[in-house]
Amino acid sequence: MAEDNEPLPIVNGVVSNFAIELKLLLPPLLFLSSLVALFRFFPSSARNLTACTSFPPPSSAVDLLTTTASPPPAANDKLQHTVVEGGVIKRNFNCYGSAAYSFILMSAYRGGGDTFAVIGLSSKPLHLFSNPTYLCQWIPHNTTEIHQNITVAGHKIFPDWGYGRVYTVVVVNCTFPFPVGHDGTGGRLLIHITATGSGDSNLNLTDTFEALTESPGSLNTSRFDSPPKYEYLYCGSPLYGNLSPQRIREWVAYHVNFFGRSSHFVLHDAGGVHREVMKVLRPWIEKGFVTLHDVKDEERFDGYYHNQFLIVNDCLHRYRFMTRWMFFFDVDEFIFVPNKTPIKTVTDSLSEFTQFTIQQRTMSNKLCYQDDNAGKAYTRLWTEFDERTRPPLNLYHNLFFVQAMGDREVGVHLSRDLKGKTTHKTYEKMMYYHYHGTISERSEPCVRLVNTTGLNLNGTPYVMDTSMREVARAVKRFELRSIGPVLQKTHQ
Repeated sequence: MAEDNEPLPIVNGVVSNFAIELKLLLPPLLFLSSLVALFRFFPSSARNLTACTSFPPPSSAVDLLTTTASPPPAANDKLQHTVVEGGVIKRNFNCYGSAAYSFILMSAYRGGGDTFAVIGLSSKPLHLFSNPTYLCQWIPHNTTEIHQNITVAGHKIFPDWGYGRVYTVVVVNCTFPFPVGHDGTGGRLLIHITATGSGDSNLNLTDTFEALTESPGSLNTSRFDSPPKYEYLYCGSPLYGNLSPQRIREWVAYHVNFFGRSSHFVLHDAGGVHREVMKVLRPWIEKGFVTLHDVKDEERFDGYYHNQFLIVNDCLHRYRFMTRWMFFFDVDEFIFVPNKTPIKTVTDSLSEFTQFTIQQRTMSNKLCYQDDNAGKAYTRLWTEFDERTRPPLNLYHNLFFVQAMGDREVGVHLSRDLKGKTTHKTYEKMMYYHYHGTISERSEPCVRLVNTTGLNLNGTPYVMDTSMREVARAVKRFELRSIGPVLQKTHQ
């Protein structure tokens, strides 16, 4: 017990030594306690020093460019409900987080000396129920009397026909009154987005981002008016799911053979190019016919159909000066020209049009013709059944070709913002076969083999179509000549 009591004299000594200092601290402590008690009775406007934001931003993007930036607001205090004069209960609303980004930049490209296209995603509710504006600003690396800082209003284009989900696709066209940076001096393109409320009438936020930077000497203006490298360039929609390597093999070989040596195919991997599909694509990539883009990161953002409209519009502006004709369709669709007419003959006959569409022939994804000679493997491969009843013209079932340099945006079945004429009268010249539901089937697609040339299945009449059968052997020979036998053992 004696050991337990030994520290007590030391403590008593410390307290007695600092008694005078403690007496000096007591008055300030009492004063601070009084302030805390009085603060409870202050009006709510004095207590709530911050709301969802403390410093209102400029009312427009133009004001932003001439206003000194305010310091960032302090962290928000939670607003409490209070009783005001007359016993009225004043309710307050506390803001946390954000629902969606005002803009998600994918890319920005020059369309000439004085024009640019900025491609990205933006909050769909923001555009449906508000009116965000875009301001384009070109800042030269070295501002002079000749190379000036210039700002113009951006023109927003919505290519996804209202199909967006949380996010919609926006193409911002920035066209300046004269060429900027065209002499190779370089500069930066800034985009200022004024959200005009963003659903909160107390706010008018402006976001600024750098869309494009050109270093001095990097711009090659000759590509804007030089003959394009390709006659035909394919812009593919995002590839996703468990795709069949055999179907991809058939599709690539068929269309490289169909469009010829002056063609190129741009594919986009949204998760569908697994190891076996990559094995099919690699020989064609090495031959220079295919370019593959990894766009799996777009899956983070909830847009329509794996952000299909975003991907194809990026492809349009990225490659528009590299090709004369650009075309858009899926890997379960096969372009076909009757009477063995060369594709260039057809497109040359339609050269007066900036855009033309082609209609589909819907093929059964289960019926196949059983040839009496079982040894003819190609007989089953592409001899399937076409719906006998041909629907009227439906733009949502069309594919389309565009002369890319005359187009500013693309949908999936049609472009609605281009310079020049469009025709839909092409059925006798070109069509496409649509094998819906077969591309992700990892087994033999011919579920039902029949010996008849026509039948009715579940109320739908079908007739045998041998057009693809007649070219199957030629496609196989072309593949062997082009890349050798490396894909002969490809699995379904």
